[in-house]
Amino acid sequence: MTPPRRPLLRRSVSASLSLALAAFGTAAAVVLSSAPTAQAAGVPAPSPLAVPGRGATVPFKEQEAEYAATNGTLIGPNRLYGALPSEASGRQAVTLDAVGEYVEFTLAAPANAMSFRYSLPDNAAGSGRDASIDVRVNGASPKAVPVTSKYGWYYGGYPFNNNPGDTNPHHFYDEARTMFGSTLAAGTKVRLQVSSTSASPSFTIDLADFEQVAAPTAKPSGALDVVSDFGADPTGGADSTAKIQAAVDAGKAQGKEVYIPQGTFQVRDHIVVDKVTLRGAGPWYSVLTGRDPSNRSKAVGVYGKYAAQGGSSNVTLKDFAIIGDIREREDNDQVNAIGGALSNSTVDNVWMQHTKCGAWMDGPMDNFTIKNSRILDQTADGVNFHYGVTNSTVTNTFVRNTGDDGLAMWAENIPNVKNKFTFNTVILPILANNIVTYGGKDITISDNVMSDTISNGGGLHIANRYPGVNSGQGTAVSGTTTAARNTLIRTGNNDYNWQFGVGAIWFSGLNEPINATVNISDTEILDSSYAAIHVIEGATNGLHFNNIKIDGAGTYALQIQAPGTATFTNVVATHIAQANPIHNCVGSGFQITRGAGNSGWYADPPACTGTWPTPVWTNGGVPQGGTGPTDPPTDPPTDPPTDPPADPGNLAQGRPVTESGHADVYGASNAVDGNANTYWESTNHAFPQTITVDLGAAKALKRLVLKLPPAAAWATRTQTLSVSGSTDNNTFNSLKASAGYTFDPSSGNKATITLPGTSARYLRVTVTGNTGWPAAQLSELEAYTS
Repeated sequence: MTPPRRPLLRRSVSASLSLALAAFGTAAAVVLSSAPTAQAAGVPAPSPLAVPGRGATVPFKEQEAEYAATNGTLIGPNRLYGALPSEASGRQAVTLDAVGEYVEFTLAAPANAMSFRYSLPDNAAGSGRDASIDVRVNGASPKAVPVTSKYGWYYGGYPFNNNPGDTNPHHFYDEARTMFGSTLAAGTKVRLQVSSTSASPSFTIDLADFEQVAAPTAKPSGALDVVSDFGADPTGGADSTAKIQAAVDAGKAQGKEVYIPQGTFQVRDHIVVDKVTLRGAGPWYSVLTGRDPSNRSKAVGVYGKYAAQGGSSNVTLKDFAIIGDIREREDNDQVNAIGGALSNSTVDNVWMQHTKCGAWMDGPMDNFTIKNSRILDQTADGVNFHYGVTNSTVTNTFVRNTGDDGLAMWAENIPNVKNKFTFNTVILPILANNIVTYGGKDITISDNVMSDTISNGGGLHIANRYPGVNSGQGTAVSGTTTAARNTLIRTGNNDYNWQFGVGAIWFSGLNEPINATVNISDTEILDSSYAAIHVIEGATNGLHFNNIKIDGAGTYALQIQAPGTATFTNVVATHIAQANPIHNCVGSGFQITRGAGNSGWYADPPACTGTWPTPVWTNGGVPQGGTGPTDPPTDPPTDPPTDPPADPGNLAQGRPVTESGHADVYGASNAVDGNANTYWESTNHAFPQTITVDLGAAKALKRLVLKLPPAAAWATRTQTLSVSGSTDNNTFNSLKASAGYTFDPSSGNKATITLPGTSARYLRVTVTGNTGWPAAQLSELEAYTS
């Protein structure tokens, strides 16, 4: 669903360090605004941190700016991609654009530290701007806290760029943190206030997290100290990479822990760990940061040895922060906070921010755990278990503002088996999904909270998608996938490639059908932006929904765009925007078995309009209109006739389809999904290429319509192709000799081919050339008997 493959993203040592850990001091007094205190009066919206017994147990108390005292301007709620409030928690925030404007929070519990989420505008060059905002306690003792837009603002299509002149601006927000220097009592008023607009014309505040940070953890007895024993520089002035690596190597050789004391340490390449414990004084005190000034593909990270080098094992990483300086998405760069292969290893209480990914783990590897950690402001995934990761877990971890999937498993070529994502809170992935497994056997995704998907993804995704996921290599979804006791809030959103909504929980058989047991149980799907449950891109079989609460869906309860089988028991849906709660154009190809206790989500016949309705968002009960990719029909469609014609419309839509090959995620099912914006692209530089559709029965075919996406970005091209048919899928006879067909966006980007009416069940198009791209390309293959 995400275009080509995933955003990993953008902009130098470390402006991010300036965001971390300045203690309160004196500063010149700033005159307080004389404006009276006001409330932002945000629209009530369910919080992902207020779900009992689910998600991560976090050490902070969160307050949203839209419910705080302010004299600024409320923005939102708005879920439209590219709108500033769409990427805010709860899709609302407060903008401050004049000296003296503020957001003021009243502490609900004692705190000695805060982090806050904000957005500054980009500059004209796309390189970002630096500024500061005052933090004031009870109206006094102002302290200027640095803020920046250098880690945000990406443009264009995947993998994105820093050119403000391009389209689709996104990834607007960042986070800063600071300590107060003493513990503030409950009831204390903490204000973020603008003292100058010279460096930034506005400051948008999303939220603040207030925390009582424990005292620094002392060096364990007998541990090696990277400063006193090896000379690392805690001021961040000198490169400490080699000295920390020497300490780690000595710790392994001597069987001793390695301790990172308080300080900020410049690290410009990977620290490679194996059979060692690396421990800090706490993630607010011990910070690793940095990037090589000349080779930008080298940056701070703690890595196991790669699997090809034997991998690492018996490693513990604990109680420190990795705050990087990654400002672009370059998928080939290993600039993640944690990486490599780490078997029988644990990451515990590590803060990961401003790296490409929090943890991108390349197996094979086994028994790896991330727990009690925070992953913030990444340019790509929060975590990805990649290449044969087994028996591994992410638990009790808080993830916010990733540039791609929040938590992902991707079984590329090597099976992922018995991994678990449990008790995590995953908020605001800017692209793709909150939590996903691409392939995998006996996977568990349970007791999590997912909220506020932005674009091109859903809350929970289970799929046979992306390269290397297939049953032939044992990497497809198989065994039993368990997704229990999850809560999804405002998840799913519009896919800007497909131009229709993606469901909160969605399934894809793009590479091949899912044939497994998938149990979704005891789950809440709240205020979904589009559909609550969604099936697309090839068959999904073996779905079982039990004890599901659907409360609020912007379009449908079920959006069925591919065949499959599913059982529903005790599934209750309310506040579904469309009068008919099911959209299904594949008919009986998707088999529903209804058990007891269902209500609110079933209709017979379902809707099949061919037009996607504008979503209606409830924001916890207050209706808020959205803008869909197409206008809804003025009048709802009439019920279908009792006896439909023998061959209604396009015979190829939703039918089984095979191909000679495909590039990346552009599989053949895209050519029969009824959506001209998705497309099949064959293996590149390998003509001839074929696509074959099984029409289910022999049909007297008289016309084909071949389409490419209608967008003007698809330049005019000519494809040379022929058409053949078969009754048995073995012997194919010519229906149309090879010829060139021109696809021109100015005239619909389609070609119509007349056929002689020869009867055929299997319809094949063979492409031998394309003047626009070295591959066959079709967004729709439509077959008609008239």
